[in-house]
Amino acid sequence: MTHDQYSTTFTHWAESAETRLVQLCDAYLPAESRIGQAARYSLLGGGKRIRAVLTLAACELAGASAESALDYACALEMLHCYSLIHDDLPCMDNDDFRRGKPSCHKQFGEDIALLAADALVTAAFEVIANAALPAESRIQAASVLSRAGGARGMLLGQELDKIYEQEPATEEQLRSLHAHKTGALIIAATDLGCAAAGAAPSIRQALNCYAAEVGLVFQIVDDILDVTSTTEELGKPVGSDVAHDKTTFVSLYGLEGAHRLADEHNTTALAALQKLGESADFLRLLAVELLQRKK
Repeated sequence: MTHDQYSTTFTHWAESAETRLVQLCDAYLPAESRIGQAARYSLLGGGKRIRAVLTLAACELAGASAESALDYACALEMLHCYSLIHDDLPCMDNDDFRRGKPSCHKQFGEDIALLAADALVTAAFEVIANAALPAESRIQAASVLSRAGGARGMLLGQELDKIYEQEPATEEQLRSLHAHKTGALIIAATDLGCAAAGAAPSIRQALNCYAAEVGLVFQIVDDILDVTSTTEELGKPVGSDVAHDKTTFVSLYGLEGAHRLADEHNTTALAALQKLGESADFLRLLAVELLQRKK
């Protein structure tokens, strides 16, 4: 696969997810209510759609059409968006901007933002329940999403994130934090794609290993950009990690060490795809893009 083919495929899948998200919002998040308006504001307000694209890529690699996993991909984006709304609240990271716009609570107030995030969670599971896929697949998808987003996954990561604002984290603790807060939903993306396709266990295992490493790369690069980028480039405040006195991969290893660590995890992610042949070329190029991203 050439880089141009990769870019074309990524854009097509991201746009497909965006189109489907609008349709699902019309079905489950009516614009007549302030809650629906706030949820749509955050969900449809931009974003790279990396998790959705990863879901579609995993589904296609596992032997099904990417579009068959589209509702699962959108459900994951809904759940991810709810976490971002909560992250920005004053009781959490207290961020005023997200994706270059006022964060949900700045635009609609804390009460409506809180309820809008809750609406996105419930809508995500309604989307899975009504997806045009076999019941066994939908049950598996609901299990994947609830586990990844719950108290053993992303929520635990958010709890650890707050704990380590009060005390420094060790390397092991930092890895655990981000394996849950960031990595859980990225692994869920490949798991959901596999659930849609009925993937073989060997494919699921390889993709989950890949996703775990890519999730770490994503977070390390996030930490680097929080130091080296600008608010205009990222669309959200920079320097927030320092402001909250958080332990990051940069604070532990320095910029050069963090770059080196990201390279190492990227290499491990690519190695996980070795047995999947050319069918995994899109994921190989995605890993490189995530390593080199500037926003």
